[in-house]
Parts: sequence; C-alpha cells; structure tokens
Amino acid sequence: MKSYKDLDVYKTAYDLAIKVHKITLTLPKYELYEQGSQVRRSTKSIKDNIVEGYGRKRYKDDFIRFLTYSQSSCDEAISQISMISDIHFSDKPLTDLIEQYNILGKKINKFIQYVQNNWNKFNN
Repeated sequence: MKSYKDLDVYKTAYDLAIKVHKITLTLPKYELYEQGSQVRRSTKSIKDNIVEGYGRKRYKDDFIRFLTYSQSSCDEAISQISMISDIHFSDKPLTDLIEQYNILGKKINKFIQYVQNNWNKFNN
C-alpha cells in the first residue's frame, strides 16, 4: 500500500462525501448553511481523518486514534443524513445513502481491527 488513496475505506468515504455534497446543494436555501453545512463537514471529516491517520501510520496509537475519529464522523453523518431525510426527503427517503454509510462504518471498524492486529505491515 503506497498511499491512503489505495485504501477501500478512503475511496468509499470520498465517493460518499461527493454524493452528500451534491444532495445538500438541492436543499432549501435556509438549510444550505445549517443542516447542509453540518452534514458536508461530517462526511468530509470521515475521509480526512483516514488520510491524517494514514499519514501518522508510523505511530500505531495515532493511526488508530484518527481512524476512530473517522468512525465517529461516520456515526455523525448517519445521524445528520437521517435528519435531512426525515425533514426534506420524506417522499423519497435517503435510506440507500444511510445504508451505504452504515456499511462504511463497518468497514472502518474492520480496518481499525486490522491495524490493531497488523500494524507492523504498514511500517515495512
């Protein structure tokens, strides 16, 4: 693995952040800077924390800490998307997007476990 860009969790988080960004631009103007801004920040934070953790991969605790932050941002994103779905997309809920974030959360969790058990592989 030469780069964080090789990580499946990063690729998935990046693609989902773009989807969320585009969806939030369809929200009413009063939500663009309220709920829309908050969900954009939380979804982008997922990928950013993966990148920062990977950049600190030399230090196992730092790597895991930032992956844990990524997991927390994923949980926040699910909460934010659920709220937006209930308020603004009740006729066509964002259940598929929420499920994609649930899957991403599971992948991040598995990646954390992988790093905990195989950290030395990242330093060779």
